[in-house]
Amino acid sequence: MTRATFRLSALLAVLVIGVLSGCATTPPKDYSKFQAARPATILVLPPLNESPDIKASAAVWSHATRPLAEAGYYVLPVTLVDETFKQNGVTTAFDAHGIPVDRLRRFFGADAALYIKIREYGTTYRVIASETAVQVSAQLVDLRDGAVLWEGRARASSAEQQQSQSSLAGMLVAAVVNQIIGTTTDAGYNYAGMANGRLILGPEGVLYGPRSPRAGQPPAPVR
Repeated sequence: MTRATFRLSALLAVLVIGVLSGCATTPPKDYSKFQAARPATILVLPPLNESPDIKASAAVWSHATRPLAEAGYYVLPVTLVDETFKQNGVTTAFDAHGIPVDRLRRFFGADAALYIKIREYGTTYRVIASETAVQVSAQLVDLRDGAVLWEGRARASSAEQQQSQSSLAGMLVAAVVNQIIGTTTDAGYNYAGMANGRLILGPEGVLYGPRSPRAGQPPAPVR
């Protein structure tokens, strides 16, 4: 085999490996710890807000319990959790996330806690377009031993529904109008509900809980 032929063969091998790697599917999510723990009652902690919008934590928190209930879990009411924290001197999400898991279990009697982080929230203006978006990530932690049972991430955005404008002037006007509406009415609130729904009930969401006919089963894959 000549040197040129060897180089060509090596190049083809690299290309084939690259193609095969690109075609490889993402491995399925590992639910083994989740299935072994079988939590029934979930505590949702106040979300940590990493966005500049001060309304984000309350909006995301208010939407977090419904999808978990729809998945078949008993979820402690947000108002009860919030009042319990306040009565015990816990006034920020940062403080709540720092409480040891055994103390959370003793206070609330829950099997697991959902720790949410808000990565993005609110409306942004980008010259010819404005976008209202909410992005969240979360971990479900076993309060009996601190093990992470599940983690996920989801995003919802107004850009998913926006249609192209017929002219540059129309795009600019629409962007300004959407920016004003988004910032004055807290348009992110509705997208917080969408993001939470995708996070919990999406294709890589939590296992179905004991109150669901599909208890213990993973979410249905996207077809």
